[in-house]
Amino acid sequence: MAAELPGRAEVVVIGGGVVGTSAAFHLAEAGVDVLLLERDELASGSTSRAAGGVRAQFSDPVNIQLGLRSLEAFERFADRPGGEIDLVQHGYLFLLDNTDDVAAFQRNVAVQNELGVPSRMLDVAEACAMSPYVNPEGLLAATFSARDGHCTPEAVVAGYAAGARAHGATIRRHCTVTGIDVVDGAVTGVRTDSGTVGTGTVICAAGAWSARVGELAGVALPVRPLRRQVVVSEPVADLPPELPFTIDFGTSFYFHDEGPGLLMGMSDSEQGFGFDTSRSAEWLGRFAEVVARRAPALSEVGIAHGWAGLYEMTPDHNAVVGEAAAVSRFLYATGFSGHGFLQGPAIGEVLRDLVLGHTPVVDVSALDVRRFAGLASRPELNFV
Repeated sequence: MAAELPGRAEVVVIGGGVVGTSAAFHLAEAGVDVLLLERDELASGSTSRAAGGVRAQFSDPVNIQLGLRSLEAFERFADRPGGEIDLVQHGYLFLLDNTDDVAAFQRNVAVQNELGVPSRMLDVAEACAMSPYVNPEGLLAATFSARDGHCTPEAVVAGYAAGARAHGATIRRHCTVTGIDVVDGAVTGVRTDSGTVGTGTVICAAGAWSARVGELAGVALPVRPLRRQVVVSEPVADLPPELPFTIDFGTSFYFHDEGPGLLMGMSDSEQGFGFDTSRSAEWLGRFAEVVARRAPALSEVGIAHGWAGLYEMTPDHNAVVGEAAAVSRFLYATGFSGHGFLQGPAIGEVLRDLVLGHTPVVDVSALDVRRFAGLASRPELNFV
């Protein structure tokens, strides 16, 4: 029998992925009474299907700061909240084949360096030496940051969930939110298929499903789901020991080491919005064509398995983080457009600060959803 819901909680977090569990941990650590609700298993949505990349190489200063602060948290994860997350820091390598992109990345590296990110420009020979599978044809330059890398998303969620519970948070799985009560413009409770919980504060961390959650409270969140597909290869002979997370920016094809093999993926320009997470033979054919062009040696590698997950997209490929203007104490952190896992640690801190009325560790005011009501969108260039 499922455990009963508490009758009341100071804060109810909706969503048990990295953003939700990070928020629950940081709030509980600060002494807040937190209830996290997840309709399925923890990390069962987009988090468990992420490629696991962690980086601070972005074009938007806010994303750079969120990425860098999260990197610091991943590096210290074993101590706080605790747990092994298989962090590998072999760097991120962006391959560039367009003169406009080279100029933009040069500007980005300058901003990243000012904010403390050790990124740098590389010539093509240096890039190919780091990632020997790369065919240099057509490439003009690359960028690299040695501190970037990848880790295991499910392990991060498990660590944050355990840490949240240790500090007194309540986590309920298999509990679907069916309504959010709003009276006179203020949140008063959350209804679920297991009962109702009184609360004055809700955090929407529902990822690709956030628009639906927002609707329950009368809050419009411009987040739409977009399928992304990933494959994992069979064991690769003579896998380079320090292979960076390599991204062919022009095509979005990427790969990194995954145990004895490689994890590989690519966006799909022909993919429409929707919740479909089946695997597509058409995508695999387009993917194979790009692999043959940019990393031909990998065309001979067998595919062991794969999966599809959902990006939570916004119109400018940047997250929406903040508190609703018209509904008191409805907070949201969603729409990360592929960056949610890597920014999860810092976003959890930001949500804690917003709930408590403190100055956030990173100023995310520019990510408020109200930017879409005018002409103040913040497009993120380093979107894969």
